[in-house]
Amino acid sequence: MSARHPGEARADAEGRPDDIETRLRAALRDAMKTRDVVALRSALSAIGNAGAIPAGPDPAPRAGSRYVAGAGAGLGATDAAQRPLTQADLAVIVRREAGERETAADQCDQGGHPDRAEPLRREAGILRAVLETG
Repeated sequence: MSARHPGEARADAEGRPDDIETRLRAALRDAMKTRDVVALRSALSAIGNAGAIPAGPDPAPRAGSRYVAGAGAGLGATDAAQRPLTQADLAVIVRREAGERETAADQCDQGGHPDRAEPLRREAGILRAVLETG
């Protein structure tokens, strides 16, 4: 479970994880076997980007290291802050990713490239399936 989502992972009545990010990661492990990972990696990246807090003014200089100026000392000293994302936030992000693929597939069809539309629709279906399993 990532630091963005406090609390323990919940499971449904059949033991499946109730957390969208956890389900995406599980689906990614399964998809690696079939090499169908593009949509899942994209959704996980979008979740990571959504949790990022916009950069503000430069913080005060760190004590750092005597070898590297401005380096943070200690485990996690340079980790960027993340804002907490709710399951509803994650669902919106995954739906948006699926919708973008469906729109691109429609554009491919209109442009006379149904061969390019099929993988995009399959990726959108994978993302929607992750949402439906919860």
